[in-house]
Amino acid sequence: MDFIEEDISSIIPDELREDLENNKDLVKANYNYLKDLGIENTFEIFKTYYPIFLMDTSNFQNIFNKYDMSDLIDKINKNIAIIEHL
Repeated sequence: MDFIEEDISSIIPDELREDLENNKDLVKANYNYLKDLGIENTFEIFKTYYPIFLMDTSNFQNIFNKYDMSDLIDKINKNIAIIEHL
């Protein structure tokens, strides 16, 4: 992930920080999946919608894979709030 532990500490509530520590590989895999898709504002998505990064990787990817990928990426890059409607 392209942020450091200090960044995480400042955005993640204390009660969720343990989940991050216990699921680093899962969170990293989901984060990198979005980056690899070409989503430019992945860190903003992480800060705003942190709990979705704790989803099982295949379920996480299936949420995005059921849409036209280029259209979805374009929409997310313009407005991350679309994540709430997926």
